[in-house]
Amino acid sequence: MLEDILKKLGFTPKETKVYTSLLTVGSSKAGEIAKRTDINRTTVYDILGLLSKKGLVSQTKKGSQTHFVALDPARLLNYIDREIENTREQLSKQKTQIEHLLPELQSLTHGASDKPRVQFFEGEKGMREAYEDTLSSTQPILAYANVATMHEGLPNFFPTYYKRRVKANVFIRAILPQNKASLERMGKDKEEMRRTRFLPMGETFSPEVNIYNNKVLIMSWREKMAVLIESKEFADFHRTIFHQLWESLPSRPIIP
Repeated sequence: MLEDILKKLGFTPKETKVYTSLLTVGSSKAGEIAKRTDINRTTVYDILGLLSKKGLVSQTKKGSQTHFVALDPARLLNYIDREIENTREQLSKQKTQIEHLLPELQSLTHGASDKPRVQFFEGEKGMREAYEDTLSSTQPILAYANVATMHEGLPNFFPTYYKRRVKANVFIRAILPQNKASLERMGKDKEEMRRTRFLPMGETFSPEVNIYNNKVLIMSWREKMAVLIESKEFADFHRTIFHQLWESLPSRPIIP
């Protein structure tokens, strides 16, 4: 158990042997540690140096001899805290580097940006990936959606998605069939930055279509697949059809 935890913390098998040996026996000379662990003495010195840098081992002089001792195991928590901070700093630096490189990277794809492109996604993981792209919209999303089948298709995904869409300041206009889930969702239109209109009672559908930027995203919740079409002509066509239907629908559901 201990060995597994230390391995997850980045300890090599030899580092683990040396460290646990010191914890068990206490103050020891490098030669004694080498005998107990069956590790070459030179390698033991190297390992002790690494453990010292991690703040887990100290050394003292007794006459002309150097003795090593493992510090309080609670120091492992300090080591983890330092590793977390180092990782955070490294990721922050990498993010800054990417931000500087982004214009250059985007320029490499500029030549192909106007060309139509089709991407296919399968399974829940693929569908989540496809849906995440809607957060890149720079204009209101136009959607044909059935809330019931959406939530069945990706359980637990949408509550956090709605919040992230609001945080990204992406508005949505949605045409929905009249069912319980869709009607309940309409009650949160304001807080979720959405305007809703409903099809006449009895008319329904299962897939979802999102129109945004120069893209049309088609989600088949029952068949667990999605198609993302990137085409200005295609998106403009579907945008026109959506507007025509939107204007023909009442602003409130008509419930008999």
